[in-house]
Amino acid sequence: MDEWDEEYIDMEETAYLKINKDGTGQFQFGLVTGEIDGRIEIRKENERIEFSWSGFDENDAMSGRGWAEVNKKEMNGWIYIHLGDDSGFKALKK
Repeated sequence: MDEWDEEYIDMEETAYLKINKDGTGQFQFGLVTGEIDGRIEIRKENERIEFSWSGFDENDAMSGRGWAEVNKKEMNGWIYIHLGDDSGFKALKK
């Protein structure tokens, strides 16, 4: 992630972003966890998802939006926290 360092990102567990075929999913980085509601499109042979999310930072409710593009085994995107920070990210597909 661009905005936060690796020590924070993997603070509770290894950061992850899981997106199901129906566009729902979950993520965690640092102390932030969230549930995703997204729509998947195919663009130029790549998958792209635009999503909203709701979750928590410790015990504080949070929400936001984001997007991600998948190119083979790599996902690049951006996550936005409503009225807060935002960060680019890169993830590798398992």
